[in-house]
Amino acid sequence: MFGPEDEAFEVEEFDPDAVTWVRGVDYVTGWREAKDAAEQLGEALAGAGVHGRLRAVSAPDGSGVVRLELSVRAAREVAALVDVARLGKAS
Repeated sequence: MFGPEDEAFEVEEFDPDAVTWVRGVDYVTGWREAKDAAEQLGEALAGAGVHGRLRAVSAPDGSGVVRLELSVRAAREVAALVDVARLGKAS
């Protein structure tokens, strides 16, 4: 299971000094949603044997964004998994 001690995927903590703040924009909520999604994606990818780096951030409008960094090999593995899932839905 994916957790803070798992080094396969790391989800970075919110860094308030790494953003330009706009009054009235809720950046923390977007980041929290992205962090939850990154953890969910990390669990799924780790379960499939794919290793990479996930980063939860907030976009300028406050929405959450998950950034995924993979090696070339891992990217090809993910592409193959998506192809299999797509073929399964077509049946």
